[in-house]
Amino acid sequence: MMASVTAAARAAAAVLLLVVAAPSADAHLAMGAYNKTCPQAEDVVLKEMTSMVAKSPDVAGAVLRLFSVDCFVGGCEGSILLDSTPGNTAEKDAPLNQGVRGYEVVDAIKAKLDAACPAVVSCADTLALAARDSVRLTKGPFIPLPTGRRDGNRSVAADVALNSPPPGANITDIIALFATKFNLTAKDVAVLSGAHTIGKARCSTVSPRLYNFGGQNGASDPTLDANYTATLRGQCKPGDNATLVYLDPPTPTTFDTDYYALVAGNKGLLSTDAALLLDATTSAYVARQANATATAAAASEFFADFATSFVAMSKLGVLTHHNGEIRQVCSKVNPPSPSSSTSTAAAQLTATGGLAVALLALAVALVL
Repeated sequence: MMASVTAAARAAAAVLLLVVAAPSADAHLAMGAYNKTCPQAEDVVLKEMTSMVAKSPDVAGAVLRLFSVDCFVGGCEGSILLDSTPGNTAEKDAPLNQGVRGYEVVDAIKAKLDAACPAVVSCADTLALAARDSVRLTKGPFIPLPTGRRDGNRSVAADVALNSPPPGANITDIIALFATKFNLTAKDVAVLSGAHTIGKARCSTVSPRLYNFGGQNGASDPTLDANYTATLRGQCKPGDNATLVYLDPPTPTTFDTDYYALVAGNKGLLSTDAALLLDATTSAYVARQANATATAAAASEFFADFATSFVAMSKLGVLTHHNGEIRQVCSKVNPPSPSSSTSTAAAQLTATGGLAVALLALAVALVL
């Protein structure tokens, strides 16, 4: 692919659904893991998310993206929530994650959970459940989600850049990586990209397609619909890295199949959205959703597929049982406990630091 496409893909990676190569602990997750220790946990999360989305519909896309980003590096163990410290720059401050939002949502829900059941529900599960409810509250499917995740204690900004797609990576490379490292398919790539049906992305993720395509100053991506290009140039001026634009303008706060119609019509916002048309399997899935004569039938297929792929992603690299911790504050690791043994601390560090991490550039999550 051209240099600008690679640059755009790397920028868009901050808003994409990516996954992590890590030892699987999903066998230790369980449906209703808090039924005995905090039976109201899922109701608390839903109540808080319902209130927040009602006040600000864009919260749903932001939280869905935040969960995706958490699973990018080290697994779905809350590492994206940790703040930087004087001796360490955390994942949330990595350049590719500068557009991520929703931290305050997780903090607010965690406070409610701790008021009801102190030190029981992890930050990782708080985020996972909030993301699940983001889909439900925007007219998407209800996704039964196993819980029991614990929080990790490693968050290093360098991991994000080091595990970004290599220069020249294309849709074929990404699909191969999904298959060989994560046992996920090309269909998963297309399905998880459907998360772009809600949310926003920063202008910085699309500007290379508008003003510097192929390294040519002023050139735009010829595969992007000309009228849409003009619209985006009106929203994203040269050098504007902060403005947010909708990923699915016709229905930006509704979880539906409209995203696929946009991609099929060369109106996918991100370069990774457009890349779905360059593989036989992913393009066939896009076409099937975009061209379905019965909207309800198309939504039914997509909703079922998304639920399956979302749960698979949510199990990547999780920490359970004696691995990890239940953070008191989601942005900080817990202070050492006098009763904690050296061996337990070492085991937690090994479990977290030993995860084989990798960031995949594919569309979903770049949602805000």
